[in-house]
Amino acid sequence: MENKGYKRILLKLSGEAISGGQDGIIDFAFLDRIAEVLKKCVVNGVQIAIIVGAGNIWRGAKGVGMDRCRADNMGMLATIINALGIESEFNRCGLSTVSMSAIEINEFIELYSAAKARKYMEEGNVVIIGGGTGDPYFTTDTAAALRAAELGVDAMMLAKNIDGVYDSDPKTNPNAKRYDKLTYKEMLDRRLHAIDLTAASFCMENGITSYLFALKNPEDIFRAVCGENVGTEIHN
Repeated sequence: MENKGYKRILLKLSGEAISGGQDGIIDFAFLDRIAEVLKKCVVNGVQIAIIVGAGNIWRGAKGVGMDRCRADNMGMLATIINALGIESEFNRCGLSTVSMSAIEINEFIELYSAAKARKYMEEGNVVIIGGGTGDPYFTTDTAAALRAAELGVDAMMLAKNIDGVYDSDPKTNPNAKRYDKLTYKEMLDRRLHAIDLTAASFCMENGITSYLFALKNPEDIFRAVCGENVGTEIHN
């Protein structure tokens, strides 16, 4: 397969996906498989930025009575832990990688700027962005949409622990239908929560095409970049 036109993508890796379902926080053997696929993408001329979630470390304050802002701050810090871990493992695998943060922590991670991130990508580096948007109340899906717009990507790839967008919850409805293609308007009208609805609205307003697919097989990242339908395409 060869790249059918995507020269720059934003890849969202969910925290649950990179945990590999293991007891540990990060499945480093699984990251090695992702790194090999991303090497293939880079060789095929694709520039890559990554937003990472933190569900493997911190799922928010549901049921514990914590202040929402403090809980979200903890989540943003957790994404930085993931970003640093991914950067280290990707570099060990021979994939040139730079991590950046939306939150200023100068001691061990560079502060994010779109201009610097684009420069790193143009130089052949994979850029991993932690810290979400840097503000509470916004999910990492919304952070991914924001960075996708800032970096001028051709598509946003959402690699999660579900293989697409369904008309109902497939965990509770065995007859749930998976969409091959879906518009943002349909997603918002039907309140389909496969991605954050704020992110969906932002993508609709800014004309960002998204692909949502499962990360169970990392090769699906390359297949999606090549234009193959591996989940659900979401568009205007």
